[in-house]
Amino acid sequence: MAHIQLNDKNLPGIIGLMHYSPETAKPLNELAEVLLVNDNSLTRGERELIASSVSYWNDCHFCHTSHGAAAAALLNQPVSLIADIKNGLQQTAVSDKMRALLAIARQVQKGGKHVTSEHIEKAKAEGAIPIKKFMIRF
Repeated sequence: MAHIQLNDKNLPGIIGLMHYSPETAKPLNELAEVLLVNDNSLTRGERELIASSVSYWNDCHFCHTSHGAAAAALLNQPVSLIADIKNGLQQTAVSDKMRALLAIARQVQKGGKHVTSEHIEKAKAEGAIPIKKFMIRF
């Protein structure tokens, strides 16, 4: 049995939770705007591709397929892109820069400490532009 009684049981994935708690949904939607929509050094399609990949690694079917469908549409790719993401993009041509960024995303998904200087240098060498440097202290 679900631990949260959703307002609308027909809304899939995180959408149901956002509908359940609009005050929680607001900052999450704002974060998604910054990460996936606002101008960036990556295209929207590339960012959706990363989001779909990470969602697949996180075993979230809803997010994997919704971000994958968005990536396919934005990148002018067939819907089979969603399945190819699961296979490490063996059938889809992506840049070396994108592969380097996906390698970093894979390590971040495991935990930030898994990202090495080699991962960063590879991405930089392929043309990835570092965004603001920041430090988190605990």
